[in-house]
Amino acid sequence: MTLTPQIKSISLPDFGPAPETPPPPSAEKLLDRIAAVRQRMETQRLTHLVIYADREHTANLTWLTNFDARFEEALLILQFDRDPLLITGNECADYLPVSALHDAGRLRHELFQDFSLLDQPRDKSRALREILAGEGIGAASRVGSVGWKYFDSPGQLEIPSFIADLLRDMAGRHNVVNASAMFMHAGHGLRSIVDAGGIATFEFANWHASESMKRMILGLKEGMSDFDVVSLAGVNGLPLGCHITFATGAHHSLGLSGPTGQRMERGSPLSMNIGYWRANVCRSAWLAEGADDLPTTARDYVEAFAGPYVAALAQWFGMMRIGVEGGDIQEHINRTLPRDRFGISLNPGHLIDIDEWLSSPIFPGSKLPLRSGMMIQVDIIPSSSVYGSTRMEDGIAIADAEMRRDLKSLAPAVYERCMARRRFMENVIGIPLPGEVLPLSNMAGIVQPFLMAPDKVIALS
Repeated sequence: MTLTPQIKSISLPDFGPAPETPPPPSAEKLLDRIAAVRQRMETQRLTHLVIYADREHTANLTWLTNFDARFEEALLILQFDRDPLLITGNECADYLPVSALHDAGRLRHELFQDFSLLDQPRDKSRALREILAGEGIGAASRVGSVGWKYFDSPGQLEIPSFIADLLRDMAGRHNVVNASAMFMHAGHGLRSIVDAGGIATFEFANWHASESMKRMILGLKEGMSDFDVVSLAGVNGLPLGCHITFATGAHHSLGLSGPTGQRMERGSPLSMNIGYWRANVCRSAWLAEGADDLPTTARDYVEAFAGPYVAALAQWFGMMRIGVEGGDIQEHINRTLPRDRFGISLNPGHLIDIDEWLSSPIFPGSKLPLRSGMMIQVDIIPSSSVYGSTRMEDGIAIADAEMRRDLKSLAPAVYERCMARRRFMENVIGIPLPGEVLPLSNMAGIVQPFLMAPDKVIALS
């Protein structure tokens, strides 16, 4: 079916008041996750798992314990016959009750002050070697190391050398292996799918991120500074999953730029995002009311660039079906948005969690299938020296019929919002969706090519 892009004037949808805050994972849920990890450890013949975390790389530890490293580093030691040991520095020690495991008496703790910031006290903790030896790590051990990235070679570790070197010295170099894929691999990682309760948590984050984005778009005016526009987002204190970006003016080509004092100038491109844990909403378009405000060479922006992008994206959504292989999705984007015209260089879609980019089943030649429970970031990034960019970056859930029934029973308001977003995308924007796609963002389907005319969107017929 051929889909023809066109400009359509609409009222932006209102999907109701803010959702209720999802509860944190219970001790029972966390213990189930620990049991699943121990099963993987047994399969991989590991005696110990050492999970490293710092402020930027806390997702694996947080998934397992609901504790996130703040200000300083942390290390979790998991074995088979004892409760996990969480090793922290000075400032994180008081934060331990954030984990339900702690209150249930199922999380041991030890202070290691070298994890603390420079020049803080170092007089109350044992040496790390002594702590690790007390957990049974030695010549007879096989240790899995978990940080935030894995490699083709299992011997490559990404955790700090003062920990990696010590583990290798104690257990033997070949007995310390990278085990991050256990959590992060798109095909079999424990964090690569969620349950119905997880969908509700992701929807909560997407609701807030998309409303922040909507406030920025509706409030921006010519002459405002980028600081003033971002302040409209009303960031509410949810942890950020990535930097807030805002690239325009002299910095419009610096895609990762944050606000720097640039002014909103008519006829300039703009890219911006709000990324909380489990959600990243990004839009890229022009500071304009219509095509006449654009540079002469870019006045066919909708016809030549943004429109074909939306049409290709509609077909991409049609491929978001359980069992579709990632390589086929990659091939679709390569064919419909050729790189020499649209400049797409990264994966057309990936998994998202606390870490904004978890991993992706979508890459050239991938045989990894889409699975129920995957949280997919709609992250297809065109780039052109003439047209700038265009973007509809939001989160969706892939959920089979059973998971949808579970979500409707567990969180009926979340389910109804997802159904309302589906109806909007299909009936107003013209993007048909497979039954397993649950849009999580209040801006799902919306591409506004001219940000000073936010009621004008690209629809398909």
